Amino acid sequence: MFCKESTSSGLQTLSIAKSLSSPFHKPSPRINVPIWTGRRDKMCRRQNLSGRCKVRASQSNSGKKGDIVKEKAKKIKVKGFIKAQEGTLLEGLRWSRGLDDIADITGRSLLVELIAAETDTRTLMEKDPVEDYAQRVWFDGDSAEEKYECVFDMPEDFGTVGAIRIQNQHHREIFITDMELELPSGNVTFSCHSWVAPKSVDPAKRIFFSSKCYLPSTTPEPLKKLRKEELETLRGQNREKVGEFAKHERIYDYDVYNDVGNPDKDDELARPVIGGPSHPYPRRCKTGRKRSKKDPSTENREGEFYVPRDEEFSPTKGTAFTGKAVLAALPSVFTQIESIMLDPKSPFPHFKAIEDLFDVGINLPKDTGLLPMIPKLIKVVAEAQDDLLQFDPPVLLNRDRFSWIRDDEFARQTLAGLNPYCIQLVTEWPLTSKLDPAVYGDPNSLITWDIVEKEIRGVMSVDEALKNKRLFMLDYHDLLLPYVNKVRELDDSMLYASRTIFFLSDDSTLRPVAIELTRPPDVNRPQWKQVFTPGYNATSAWLWKLAKTHVVSHDAGYHQLISHWLRTHCCMEPYIIAANRQLSAMHPIYRLLFPHFRYTMEINARARQSLVNAGGIIETSFWPGKYSLELSSDVYGKLWRFDKEALPADLISRGLAVEDENAEHGVRLTIPDYPFANDGLMLWDALKEWITDYVKHYYPDAGLIVSDEELQEWWSEVKNIGHGDKKDEPWWPELKTQDDLIGVVTTIAWVASGHHAAVNFGQYGYGGYFPNRPTTTRIKMPVEEPTEEELTEFYEEPEKVLLKTFPSRKQATQVMVTLDLLSTHSPDEEYLGEEPEASWIDEPVIFAAYERFKGRLQYLEGVIDERNVNVSLKNRAGAGVVKYELLKPISEPGLTGMGVPYSVSI
Repeated sequence: MFCKESTSSGLQTLSIAKSLSSPFHKPSPRINVPIWTGRRDKMCRRQNLSGRCKVRASQSNSGKKGDIVKEKAKKIKVKGFIKAQEGTLLEGLRWSRGLDDIADITGRSLLVELIAAETDTRTLMEKDPVEDYAQRVWFDGDSAEEKYECVFDMPEDFGTVGAIRIQNQHHREIFITDMELELPSGNVTFSCHSWVAPKSVDPAKRIFFSSKCYLPSTTPEPLKKLRKEELETLRGQNREKVGEFAKHERIYDYDVYNDVGNPDKDDELARPVIGGPSHPYPRRCKTGRKRSKKDPSTENREGEFYVPRDEEFSPTKGTAFTGKAVLAALPSVFTQIESIMLDPKSPFPHFKAIEDLFDVGINLPKDTGLLPMIPKLIKVVAEAQDDLLQFDPPVLLNRDRFSWIRDDEFARQTLAGLNPYCIQLVTEWPLTSKLDPAVYGDPNSLITWDIVEKEIRGVMSVDEALKNKRLFMLDYHDLLLPYVNKVRELDDSMLYASRTIFFLSDDSTLRPVAIELTRPPDVNRPQWKQVFTPGYNATSAWLWKLAKTHVVSHDAGYHQLISHWLRTHCCMEPYIIAANRQLSAMHPIYRLLFPHFRYTMEINARARQSLVNAGGIIETSFWPGKYSLELSSDVYGKLWRFDKEALPADLISRGLAVEDENAEHGVRLTIPDYPFANDGLMLWDALKEWITDYVKHYYPDAGLIVSDEELQEWWSEVKNIGHGDKKDEPWWPELKTQDDLIGVVTTIAWVASGHHAAVNFGQYGYGGYFPNRPTTTRIKMPVEEPTEEELTEFYEEPEKVLLKTFPSRKQATQVMVTLDLLSTHSPDEEYLGEEPEASWIDEPVIFAAYERFKGRLQYLEGVIDERNVNVSLKNRAGAGVVKYELLKPISEPGLTGMGVPYSVSI
């Protein structure tokens, strides 16, 4: 192009355009060269591209006064290779494929610019970019993987390449994996992993920064403008149109949960807005969709559920793993299953019918829509007219098919099962409700000293048990009591409030001693409550089994809506939105947290579409029904605290640990054999050590944290907008010191990885055989104001009463399908300590810290294996006991019951 004019030196503008060949040269004979679409080891030979590269960099000096001495910059050839995959945007336009092939042949697939990280030492101005068109040189038709080549004429003194910009010349989107530059000083890789829309859809050039991290204050001058520009794009500040966000856009903004109801379809599907003073909740990603016609506070649910394009599943996950497609289509899948059932709402007639789901299966007509997308469940019967929906036996059933009946297994699963987050120490006696007695009745519990002392068989008094921290509780009393009457009004639903007391034995196992079930008063009836204890005769033993069924159902619903959905999926989303809006992609904290954000917004959008929506899987199969998100909101408003989400703080808050600086992890467990806590604390320590090394490298003193405007804006936005319904809480940490930042980042990383893995990947293992974890109950206890007919049925056919209490055929089957899907690792899962990010590799100090982190995780795997064969640890080893492997870091794809991914990705 042209030399820049220097006013200080009086240089005149010199045109050197004629010295460069026009990039719009006439097509050469190479236009007929075919593009290889086969094996990886065969590539097209790139043609002579002289004249295609545009260089906009030159140098000039002043000699004698009035004279101009022009130095022609020396050029070097720099090759660049881009790995990519075909996208789906506009793929329906078949003619575009032909045009794109022409663009590939003519060498104009992608326009690539290299941006220098250094200013010109002579002019103190930014160096002009070097650009070239990338030509596709290899394509694998089976995997849709592509490779593009550029050849840049780069000035010899261009210096460090700080960023690249890419414009997609195709008529279809493309997924850029990475770009490698072959520089004289060594190869440099730009890790992109991003969708780039075609120029016809979005003409803006996409910015990708090098793997080097910069704080805002240390950013090279030529990159500051790009840093600011990219953040403005992600905030939507440069967006010209209004309304719903398009699929290709990358805008991060906040909204309330006003898209789970669907009043336009049916008045019964109307739901309150979740988020705000009445129903506090974390914020979700804004979509910009139109409002409902019937309810202006509700968002219309038609069409796709937008997430920023780079938050969507990669091509690998989107095609090889059925999660996105099946999750979105589950409602229609369940309709197909329901259609083959004679009476979907009927109970299973006997336990053999439940076992037949695993041993025999359900006949399905051929071509049953989307069901074959779940190949693990659909078994094709050779030479038969039908297929089979046949479930694999979950690990609990394989290890001991009768374990779910026993009290020791009921208690063990509070420590090593699917929901280890709810067991808590009893610290006050007598037990009393804190709810208004004028509304909910007598607040005093019927679980007395005499009942407990009888059940612990004189080992010690209740007073001694409290003093020695031997009494524990699952407390679903005050939380559930306000919902009992409302849920009972729903079709085919039953609910109590419950308290369950456990006694800690000397061998570190828990023993259930009493269950209290309560129904609050209503306009027609007084309060009802009763205590049940392990039975010593047939009648009391059956009542105890039924009471346990109700309690486990409460725990299953709380697990799904609180321990899982709220505390991981929902609460993570504001951290992700704020990070993308306020932290540059080159910010070291963004690069540290990025793998912990992968796919979370996408899976959350699919959950709003099919799982937690009005009439969705959660509402139709779990006991809270249409009050599911209201319950989740209540818990968020009353109980959720960021400072208690760290594992040690959580354990201390529940009385399961006490601070002890002499203990291995800084805390001493109240129950020594607590598999979730034993393994979790080792994982927590490994995460914290890694994050400590990382933070102290980039922030050697606290002043850098306080002065980092991006970091401070990120955390401010998390508190005041993303979790804005709790912005005035005093427990939010400030970011003033290294320890502050380490604590915040470690907590977020733990929630995304260890916490989520512990409550997610065992779902099918423990819930696949639904009598072990029924998600709802449908009839009341036979001793709650029974009719003569109900009492007769209970005494004559107690097993039938238990089966009628369980979920219906339809509910059980759709929960089993869903849990199988949600418990499965995809082929492209990224596990803690498996592969480092590019920015970690390129910084020797950080890479060394990462290798130590990886080593600690490998050590953890060995420790877990040793613990699982130590029969003195009865909560994780023994005859028929399911091993506790949920926090083993690495896993194979599929349903494994182990593996800790970086992020909430399913």
